[in-house]
Amino acid sequence: MRLVSLLVLSVLLNLSLLVHAQETVAPETVDMSSERLKRLEQHFQGYVDRGILPGLTTLVARKGSIVHFQTYGQMNREANKDMEEDAIFRLYSMTKPITGVALMMLYEEGKFKLTDPVGMYLPEYKNMQVYKSTADDGTLITEPTKRPMTVQDLMRHTSGLTYGVFGNTPVDVAYREGGLFDPSKNLEQLSQELAKFPLLYQPGERWVYSLSVDIQGRLIEVLSGKTLDVFFEDHIFKPLGMKDTAFYVAKDKHDRFVELYGIDGKGGMAPYRGDFYLQQHEKPAFLSGGGGLVSSTMDYWRFAQMLGNGGELNGVRLLSPKTIELMTLDHLPDGVKGMRDDAQGFGLDFLVVKDVTTLGTSGSVGEYNWGGLANTIFWIDPEEEVVAILMTNVVYQGDLPLREEMRQMVYQSIIE
Repeated sequence: MRLVSLLVLSVLLNLSLLVHAQETVAPETVDMSSERLKRLEQHFQGYVDRGILPGLTTLVARKGSIVHFQTYGQMNREANKDMEEDAIFRLYSMTKPITGVALMMLYEEGKFKLTDPVGMYLPEYKNMQVYKSTADDGTLITEPTKRPMTVQDLMRHTSGLTYGVFGNTPVDVAYREGGLFDPSKNLEQLSQELAKFPLLYQPGERWVYSLSVDIQGRLIEVLSGKTLDVFFEDHIFKPLGMKDTAFYVAKDKHDRFVELYGIDGKGGMAPYRGDFYLQQHEKPAFLSGGGGLVSSTMDYWRFAQMLGNGGELNGVRLLSPKTIELMTLDHLPDGVKGMRDDAQGFGLDFLVVKDVTTLGTSGSVGEYNWGGLANTIFWIDPEEEVVAILMTNVVYQGDLPLREEMRQMVYQSIIE
């Protein structure tokens, strides 16, 4: 029996090595430079050496194959545990593109149209009111919406919703003071409670980062008849082999879960337990499609590479190339600016690059990307057939220029 077990273990190990070997190629075979990729490693090792990041991973793929996958520093300084390739990170908002893909899978099944009012499927969003002003006694004065909030509005952050945690508008404050962020609420309850508050602005008139993607998660549940975690598992994670991606870390994987760090006020870092801390050691009541997933670097590469391949990975197709194209067009109405400026528009749950000259680094028009609160980043460049990912879990009050520097290091490695 012991011999059989050893033989089975050997076969599984060899299969694992074979899969990894098939995924990884020498950079020169896809017109990238091994020597120049070493600059990327040296650059980000500097973040660890200077104590700016405890640990991280970087991954670069081109033409469907990984050419670089590196670990740096530690996943848990207090436990003196080195960063590992299969470390599990909190994704925060890098959850959003996964939710967008799930919703567009239902779009391909004819479950809805982008121009449909959200209220067709979530009745609580019928007859919404919009914030207009504040009365002397603090009451919010409202007016009716000029048009209904649409599914497209949810996916491009023009819904009129706000986030409640990043701003101090009267509506943001109302979210916080109104008990909206009770972690014991499920998606249905959150959606119903959120609809009781006025919108911050008229649908379609402004881009404001918001809880829109969490409402997309509820829409997925209603349209599919499955809870969000089950839909993700059945339709995305299992088909793509994303075995370490979920809304929480299973007990037998806790030793692979990266510690979350923040500034300690003394010029250093300490484990972070502030307002944005998510424990994620057990299944939460609130399945946040906007920021609730955990994942490994390799798992997220599988998801991102599927997008880069036009919706397919290893013979498994989740979306058609035309749907990916639709998601990565700029959907913002004329005159509406996105997160940063006119040069970067917004698609369906992706930021989309429209003008490379404003990036400050090399890049390509048509790149689409997003990131997470704890400084996780990824992007997909269809023109250069590049997928790039950086994973770390550090909550900084100010932004680190990781995306810009990762771009700089990746594109200088392309030699043809």
